[in-house]
Amino acid sequence: MSRALLIIDVQESFRQRPIWRTVSDPKLADHLVPVVEAARAAGDEVIWVLHSEPGTGSTFDPESGFVTILPPLAPAEHEPVLTKTSHNAFTTTNLQQLLTSRGVTEVVITGLRTEQCCETSARLASDLGYWVTFVLDGTATNPVPDPAAPTGQSIDEMLADPRTLTVEAIMDRTRFVLAGRFAAVCSIAELLERYESAPR
Repeated sequence: MSRALLIIDVQESFRQRPIWRTVSDPKLADHLVPVVEAARAAGDEVIWVLHSEPGTGSTFDPESGFVTILPPLAPAEHEPVLTKTSHNAFTTTNLQQLLTSRGVTEVVITGLRTEQCCETSARLASDLGYWVTFVLDGTATNPVPDPAAPTGQSIDEMLADPRTLTVEAIMDRTRFVLAGRFAAVCSIAELLERYESAPR
C-alpha cells in the first residue's frame, strides 16, 4: 500500500485572522513536524495543500501574502504544493491525478479546519476509493457560532453564547461521524507509533 500525507491549509491566512486566538491548537504546525518527518522517513508521499480566494481582499487572497505554509513546517524541494479554491482538496486541484500517478491507495489527513476542509477532503477521498486515516489532533479548528446568532457578533459574544459549538464538540462530532464510515480516526501519537512499528 502506497501512502500520502496531506497537510491541508496549515497556512498563515488563519493566523492573521482575529479568531485565531480561539483556535483549538495554536501550535498545530509544530505538532505536525514529527508527523512530516516520519512520513518522509517511511518513503511516503508528502503533499501540501493551500487554500486561496483570489480577488476577495481577505487573508486568503494571494495578494495578501498570507497564503503561505505556517513555519516551522516547510515542503521539501520535491514535494508538491497544491492550491485549491474549494473546501475539499480534490475538486479544484490535480490531487487525484497526482495520487493515481504515484500509486497512492491511502491518504493521511491533517490540517485546518477539522470539520471543514479536512473532514470534507476525508469524505471525498473515501468516496473516491482511498483508505483514509484522519489524524484528529493533527487538525485544528475554531468555535462555530449558531447560524441563528446575531449578525456582527463579536468573538467574545460568540464565546459567551451558549449556542456556540465549542472546539471540543466539533472534534467529538468529527470523530463520531468519520470513524468506521469514512476514515480510521487516530491521534498523532498513534500515527507515529504506527510508523515506528512498520517494517523497514
